[in-house]
Amino acid sequence: MDSVRSDRTGGGRPLPIALKILIAGGFGVGKTTLVGAVSEIRPLQTEEILTDAGAATDDISGVEGKNTTTVAMDFGRITINDDLQVYLFGTPGQDRFWFLWDELSFGALGAVVLADTRRLADCFPSVDYFEQRGMPFVVGVNCFDGAQRYSTDSVRQALDLDPGVPVVLCDARERQSGKTVLVTLVEYVAQRRGRPVPTA
Repeated sequence: MDSVRSDRTGGGRPLPIALKILIAGGFGVGKTTLVGAVSEIRPLQTEEILTDAGAATDDISGVEGKNTTTVAMDFGRITINDDLQVYLFGTPGQDRFWFLWDELSFGALGAVVLADTRRLADCFPSVDYFEQRGMPFVVGVNCFDGAQRYSTDSVRQALDLDPGVPVVLCDARERQSGKTVLVTLVEYVAQRRGRPVPTA
């Protein structure tokens, strides 16, 4: 799905390029919220209620108010313009669902790794996953209400990111904030590839 374009529609117009982007990060970081906030269609969500049966495996410290979890993926779509559509795939955050990641990442342009500064270590597995596969990613620091604010440089240093990896402060609940993170990723990928990607 990475930059796929079909030659023509029935009316003779070219079909838009379709870009696939992953939204990853730890449990409770705001992946489902981000996909829901930016999607122009009703997002597909696979959330289930947290139960006592998962208490031993789902660490909710720091996000005690969370009562649902994604068990497969989230899916949403954004039309950037007539030439570009972005398909968003939100990954599940718990370790036991990581077997889905290889399938979800197939053909992806890149990824957004959401980070919560209250539980910053939870995004290390996502960062490691994309670094090991050479997939471009940006880090979106989801600024939760009441959480201490840190500079992007502080987050970059704490995550030991390569200097070129963009780090963006965001609010996953706000559509424009989420779109800014996605545009940052597309521009970063274009820069790495040395060719323009239509974004406006």
